[in-house]
Amino acid sequence: MPKTYEAKRLEPGASIAIDGHGSFSRWQAANVLTDFDFPWIKRTPPATEFRALWNDQSLFLRYDVTDTDVVLGDGANAMEKVIGSDRVEIFFSTGPDLKPYYGIEFDPRGEVLDYQARFHRELDFEWACDGLKVATSLNDAGYVVEASLPIATFKTLSCLHRDDGGDYLIAGLYRAEFSHGPSGGAIVEDWMSWVDPEVSTPDFHVPTSFGTIRLVR
Repeated sequence: MPKTYEAKRLEPGASIAIDGHGSFSRWQAANVLTDFDFPWIKRTPPATEFRALWNDQSLFLRYDVTDTDVVLGDGANAMEKVIGSDRVEIFFSTGPDLKPYYGIEFDPRGEVLDYQARFHRELDFEWACDGLKVATSLNDAGYVVEASLPIATFKTLSCLHRDDGGDYLIAGLYRAEFSHGPSGGAIVEDWMSWVDPEVSTPDFHVPTSFGTIRLVR
């Protein structure tokens, strides 16, 4: 069975202030997902926490990332900066065949790489997520990423699904865990996922890396 995360609904009229620090008190009501791991290497994973809450207007996301060696990539644009950086990611799909699906990647500075895609790795970087809001912060332990996405955007993209249990997203949650090589050597790129994709080489862009985010009432 696919993994499921239950995103709790906020009380009527309530919202979340996205400040990038995770300090807003309503976050305390969220379920905390911590089972991110390295599918392709044997290494104790640094802590990653994911939270989500929702109301009728938005889905609110938060990552708390423990990282003692934050890598921030250089580049002329957001894509180059994000691809070269530590980051967290969320994918969501129109269906289990990933035709199409959507990816949003957030680096610790608040740079965003978003795209529409089709399985396998047919990426359209001209796409931008309508209504996305992001705030981030770096701290002594690592970094925090907060974001909100309109429920209307999921509906428009045909990514908000419904069954007898209510509304849900087919979604993947990921982390790029980079580190500086010894003596200033090449950046070491490792990859963490909520769901083990069960493929031999690192790849999040496969149906087996997705679980379910259920919007519980």
